[in-house]
Amino acid sequence: MVFKRMLGALGVGGPSVDTVLATPRVRPGGTLSGEVRVQGGELDFDVEYIALGLVTRVEIESGDHEHTGTSEFFQVRVSGPFHLGAGRRHAVPFQFSIPWETPITEALGGPLRGATVGVRTELSVARAVDKGDLDPVAVMPLPSQERVLDAFARLGFHLKKADMEAGRIHGVHQRLPFFQEIEYYPPAQWAGRVNEVELTFVADPHGLAVVLEADKRGGLFTSGHDVYGRFQVGHEQALQMDWAAEIARWMDGLAHRGGHGMGHGMSHGMGHDPYGHGPYGHHGDPHHPHGGHYDDRHHGPGWGTVAAAGAAGVIGGIVAAEAIDEIGDLFDGDDGDGDW
Repeated sequence: MVFKRMLGALGVGGPSVDTVLATPRVRPGGTLSGEVRVQGGELDFDVEYIALGLVTRVEIESGDHEHTGTSEFFQVRVSGPFHLGAGRRHAVPFQFSIPWETPITEALGGPLRGATVGVRTELSVARAVDKGDLDPVAVMPLPSQERVLDAFARLGFHLKKADMEAGRIHGVHQRLPFFQEIEYYPPAQWAGRVNEVELTFVADPHGLAVVLEADKRGGLFTSGHDVYGRFQVGHEQALQMDWAAEIARWMDGLAHRGGHGMGHGMSHGMGHDPYGHGPYGHHGDPHHPHGGHYDDRHHGPGWGTVAAAGAAGVIGGIVAAEAIDEIGDLFDGDDGDGDW
């Protein structure tokens, strides 16, 4: 299916733009291709450039407050200057690779609730920039990510939703200033000790970091707390692993290892919040230092603990959801192929 969205015209009688995606489904690190079609208006125009950007919705935490905004996390220019005569048509083919850390929007063959990615077309004419609307893109998981997602399903975890959180994960090589959390309710065998588990992927061309966060229930004389673990593995190796066994081993270890959350193969470091959500980590704990200790003794397969990182405000260029609502309507509107 070809997705197409008419972008706003630059003034009365100005040019308009259609962006047609030849590949509306893509994997992280994959190639997105299509064509930008510009329709001339009533007058001649000199177009300065056409750019395409990838946009998603990101949650930002600051102290006890949280708000959602849209973030353009990747942009590429697909055309330089050209003259567009009145009523004339001009087509610009494009092809570019999307970032390896692009959030996935599909899981186990269906849409992943809460995850949206779109392509936004930017047209500059006479120094007036029209950012237009968004074309949705379905981002499928990598084969290595699919193995982990399938293991969660086979273990009986119930998929809740996904969201993108502003921040960085300490000890993980991360290029984008946000990360995706895929939230699960645990199956009955672990429900008594864990409220939910959050899964984060950080991929690159060579491999995959799998970060888990378990919201551990409190006991009669103890309070609840979060426990973290990380697994770093190459893509090919990930395809050969028994992820269900690894995840189950880590979950079983939560009952015996206290706050460190150390399952099989885990290093005995700190079990602090790895995510840079706020000044003191995800839950505002003053005992979680900025960029605290990271125990990196295990460089190969095996669950390793991760430590706190960064402060809020790491994302630049996020527009508050109150000011721009296009991301919420990403999959609404006409998706026909129109006339050209």
